[in-house]
Amino acid sequence: MKNSTYATHAPTEILDDLRTLVADAEKMVTASATENSDDVINALRARYDAMQARLCTIFDGAKQTVTAKATATDDMIRGNPYSSLALAAVAGVLVGVFFSRRGR
Repeated sequence: MKNSTYATHAPTEILDDLRTLVADAEKMVTASATENSDDVINALRARYDAMQARLCTIFDGAKQTVTAKATATDDMIRGNPYSSLALAAVAGVLVGVFFSRRGR
């Protein structure tokens, strides 16, 4: 489904965002001695909520994509059972040949 409306997010991009959030949280905790602690907690909570909402959006998009592709695969297999069986048999033979040659 190349026409998906959801933006793709690399796992490294998400991890970088989480690391930034943790680093900001550490800065806020160390700076809390000089600032009002309620402001620090509220700012940290807002950042956490924003990251959680973003991850939920990414998860929902991935879930919809996987569900759509699984449904399309199921429809194709149910519509062409003999072709699917033949394709699975050919794939099994190829995997068997690959592993038998690899063992030598």
